[in-house]
Amino acid sequence: MSEASAVKKVDRPNTRTSLHHQFKELGLKEGMVVIVHSSLSSLGWVCGGSAAVIQALMDTVGEEGTIVMPAQTAENSDPSNWEMPPVPKEWWKTIRAEMPAFDPDVTPTRGMGSIAETFRGFPGVKRSNHPTYSFTAWGKHAGEIIHEQPLPAGFGDDSPLAKIYQLDGFSLLLGVGHDSNTSLHLAEHAVPHKKKLEKGTALLENGIRVWRTYEEIDYDSELFAELGKEYEQAHTVAAAKVGAAEAKLIRQRPMVDYAREWLKNKH
Repeated sequence: MSEASAVKKVDRPNTRTSLHHQFKELGLKEGMVVIVHSSLSSLGWVCGGSAAVIQALMDTVGEEGTIVMPAQTAENSDPSNWEMPPVPKEWWKTIRAEMPAFDPDVTPTRGMGSIAETFRGFPGVKRSNHPTYSFTAWGKHAGEIIHEQPLPAGFGDDSPLAKIYQLDGFSLLLGVGHDSNTSLHLAEHAVPHKKKLEKGTALLENGIRVWRTYEEIDYDSELFAELGKEYEQAHTVAAAKVGAAEAKLIRQRPMVDYAREWLKNKH
């Protein structure tokens, strides 16, 4: 979105202070654990851009709170599974041999939006070690949440998503829909006989770059928008405008529990 278009979306500038007040009005509180999915452009013009949004979130949950964001790197995966866009089969061998190893300090996020990418580089932010499905976290429970994310179940029962669940955290959808609600992938692990895929990724083992293959369920967010709509019809969800964006604050645990049963019934 151009600067001119962003200005037209709001009748006053969004600032760190104004966003802080709006996050509080939405229901975000000091001490909360919250995973944030976001679109900067949905907010309209923000004085200070992504950094101001992150600072406003930190101001709101405080040092006793914890902010988590997805930091996924979908391109660090087996090219045989790529769809957007696919690449020629004759390229696959080269990609597997040459894909740079995941480095939590260096590897940029992909498709997570500018707020998540900016958050990655903020002081005090820690990143999990999964080469494809990493998360970043800041605050009281950051180390606990990102600790030892397993390769074969990146969104599974020992993942950062599961640790947010154990901490009874929240999901914040900031200008995005449930199709971006990563927590719902945790619920996919409850589906019996879920299809599995052989996956691959480049990572570092003892400082040496290797290509590692592993088996994991076929994560699929295609039904998440429908799932989210039905959940909101049956449950009260905090919703408000933050800047020009539609924002929703949802307790993660009851939604994941609902999603587990909902997805089982769909399969």
